[in-house]
Amino acid sequence: MLTELLQGGIYAFLLIFVRVGSAMMLMPAFSEPFISMRVRLTLGLVVTLAITPVLAETLPPLPESTLMLLFLILGESFIGLFLGFIARSIMSALQTAGMVIAMMTGLANAITQDLTAAEQGSVLGALLTTMGLVIVMALNLHHMLLMALIDSYILFVPGRLPMVEDMVQTVAQVVSSSFALGIQLSAPFTAMALVFYVGLGIINRLMSSMQIFFIAIPLQIMAGLALAMFAIPVMYHWFVRAFEERMIMFLVP
Repeated sequence: MLTELLQGGIYAFLLIFVRVGSAMMLMPAFSEPFISMRVRLTLGLVVTLAITPVLAETLPPLPESTLMLLFLILGESFIGLFLGFIARSIMSALQTAGMVIAMMTGLANAITQDLTAAEQGSVLGALLTTMGLVIVMALNLHHMLLMALIDSYILFVPGRLPMVEDMVQTVAQVVSSSFALGIQLSAPFTAMALVFYVGLGIINRLMSSMQIFFIAIPLQIMAGLALAMFAIPVMYHWFVRAFEERMIMFLVP
């Protein structure tokens, strides 16, 4: 009896860890490259240990065939990667907005290391993504990620074939909406750049001998930074609302 209980407990823990670990490989605030791999692994194990007693009853029985167990593990990992990718795609809107803003303010050539993306990017893009990560943690939006992960056992029942068509459609919608959100967040800077360039064109026609490059670039950077002081708080208000709207569809009412 004890042996069967231990085997069932280990099976439930490991199967839940497959989905939780796969999701936390991509979820923002849990999978950042600057976090130690041991810390991420420990966090995944702790979360799995906390939710296993609640979700153990939703799991199918231990398959007798090794092949069936393999398919079950692959299905759980696929669902976990799907949930993590959705959350990461929403955060990518800030990186898109940062790149567009950098182009509109003349800071596109200022390249720095983006800690959240683990690659080089614009200074403003790195700033926006880092601040976005801080805001997600400060507003406890990472709790919504964990709740969506737990409720996924109701939406995606373990042992059943994933709804691949619906999942692909959801990924396409979230990716496209995240790109559109990034463009919307950078809209004030795009409008500023349009007015600025039209003004420069008129000045250049009136005074063709003026050194546009030496005069315009400093003014463009200063105007962009001045606009950023007023626009960034509003941008994050829109981002937080969009983040909640996109993640709430994975929560069971």
